[in-house]
Amino acid sequence: MSTNTLNGMIERTAYQNNPIKALAEFLDAEKRYEDAREVEKMRFVGYVLELGFDSAKIITSDTYKVIVGGIPRGSFLIMAPNDFGKMPPHFSLLRVNGVSPTPLSGQVQQTYFELHKKSMPELDVWTQSELQWGALDCDVLGMFYANPAQTDTLEFSGDVNNIVSAHRYKVYAPDHVLLDLIVNGTVTKELQYELGTLRTMECLLVDEEAGKGKIPVKISMKDFKGRRTAMFGKTRLGKSNVVKLIAQGMIGSTKDAPAEEAVGQLIFDINGEYANDNPQDGNKSLRSANADHCEVYALTQREGTPSKPLRLNFFEYPDSSMQIIASMLEEDKQRSNYIRSFSSVSLPSLDEINEVESISDKSKAVRKIMMYWSILSKAGFTYNENNLRTKLHATQHIKGFDPHFNKTIREAVYGQGNVPSDPTTISGMQNELERIASFYNQNPTSAIFQKDGEPIFDPNDIALLGFLAPASGTGPAILRPYAKFHHKNAGQFSEEIISFLDSGKTVILDLGNATDEVRRYFSNMLSLEVFRHQETKFVENNLNDSFVQLYFEEAHNLFPVKDNELTGVYARFAKEGAKFHIGMVYSTQSPSTINKELLAQTENFFVGHLSSKDEAHALSRLQVAFDGVEQDILKAKTPGFIRMLTMSNRFVIPVQAKLFEAKNS
Repeated sequence: MSTNTLNGMIERTAYQNNPIKALAEFLDAEKRYEDAREVEKMRFVGYVLELGFDSAKIITSDTYKVIVGGIPRGSFLIMAPNDFGKMPPHFSLLRVNGVSPTPLSGQVQQTYFELHKKSMPELDVWTQSELQWGALDCDVLGMFYANPAQTDTLEFSGDVNNIVSAHRYKVYAPDHVLLDLIVNGTVTKELQYELGTLRTMECLLVDEEAGKGKIPVKISMKDFKGRRTAMFGKTRLGKSNVVKLIAQGMIGSTKDAPAEEAVGQLIFDINGEYANDNPQDGNKSLRSANADHCEVYALTQREGTPSKPLRLNFFEYPDSSMQIIASMLEEDKQRSNYIRSFSSVSLPSLDEINEVESISDKSKAVRKIMMYWSILSKAGFTYNENNLRTKLHATQHIKGFDPHFNKTIREAVYGQGNVPSDPTTISGMQNELERIASFYNQNPTSAIFQKDGEPIFDPNDIALLGFLAPASGTGPAILRPYAKFHHKNAGQFSEEIISFLDSGKTVILDLGNATDEVRRYFSNMLSLEVFRHQETKFVENNLNDSFVQLYFEEAHNLFPVKDNELTGVYARFAKEGAKFHIGMVYSTQSPSTINKELLAQTENFFVGHLSSKDEAHALSRLQVAFDGVEQDILKAKTPGFIRMLTMSNRFVIPVQAKLFEAKNS
């Protein structure tokens, strides 16, 4: 079938409404240029030398390569049959991955050798023609074709339907229209956003006339809703900029959506760059671009950035807040023996206590929490007693703040006849524990602190009591400077954040001056709150088409690497996030620092420069679509030059991401 016949077929059938008609127009133009011998206008690059289902070797000439502006590694070529027969219009997509020897390579090298040896100033026409031919190895990425059942729909398959003899195909460098079809033709039409432009190589020495302008690269925000997205690459090469673009795309495409289709975003901003402008390097913040749609919470309020105070509730999250206190004491070089013992204490969370079945083990765990609360109270940390009483009641199913010491211990501490009633308040609990701590310091081997020949206090208990009432030293007063990070009602801000997310707002947590422990605290606590909230909505059949997107930077500090350590909320994000309409975008420098199970569940990838071969190969082993582009990832170091793979793209797209600017709103 001739090209004109193919074009006529498209015009006479429903294929005229299919984007694949660009192929017919392209081939028709190529035929006209060939007949008119207007070689300089052609996009033809060569013939197929060898062809398989996964790879192809093409033969080309310097003349054709120069006309199309070069054929760099990683660039796209199209392979079309000379005769479509009864098949719908289609073409195979090739990606150049290297130079290949030709059957005459040995003879060509010998000719070069002889020419250089003799220093011949000119070549005869016959020799020039012979030396200009070469071969390229290509990956066969798949095939674009018109859906036979829905003739106005463009389809892409990761395989090809048939392989016939190599001489039946021609290979072309796609023009502007076909490149746009290749890059954007299968992108979901709804909620599209322009991320940047197609960039096949880092080198900027490109023939602009041959290129016919830049090809915009679009993404669909539907690909990110409820999905996992990974950002990999060395620091200062544009990962955060791409995150801003994705977050901006989500805001722009959903800000006017009805409540049942709202998309809330929660960004853990560890460097303060999403919440605050940086005039020194010209960076604009996401908040600046979307002041009406963003809410900022900050540990330290910054001039020019409206924000709400971000505080921790040290009482309600004893497990993580204990780790934070330990890191602060270490940072302040508080290294007395009793302080180091206190810093090494590991506390359970209230949720973990609730899951303990043994009454005895549960009582011991609750007692540790009470010791810790007494230390905080003595250090001057404020508390909401009613809230804590409710949480404690839910944990041990009794009222009050009674550490449950037996009568013998209490009589030894208070004296017979002077034993007060069981504590019902935090101050009463603190007083009793302080007196028991002091008595224990003086009588550590007393039989009253034994039960069935075993001590009733384990090393963590002893460290807590020793800090609450130390034999020497200031004890809890050391913690007083850290009270500025605490607020007794801090737990309530999570409810406010959830409300903002439900309404489609973007919430930014400015954690710029926080320690890793503080960042983990907020990440874990709010991630858990979001998961519980979305799970409840799912159970109540109230999810509708609303979503929550979470953004994590330096994800290697949050997500464990080993499979057996991927537990808790991040594991549930990986396994159940889509079901509960929770998506997340996580950034880190290296793929190997992220748990393989989480990576295996990741749908979207944005990869900048990686400096390690092991990292590049780890990526391609995990996601086969990156097989063949490792060398480009290792060599290209231009900021914003990334390799992109999304739900809409079945193959990797090289993109120069645009620079985020506040005017994007």
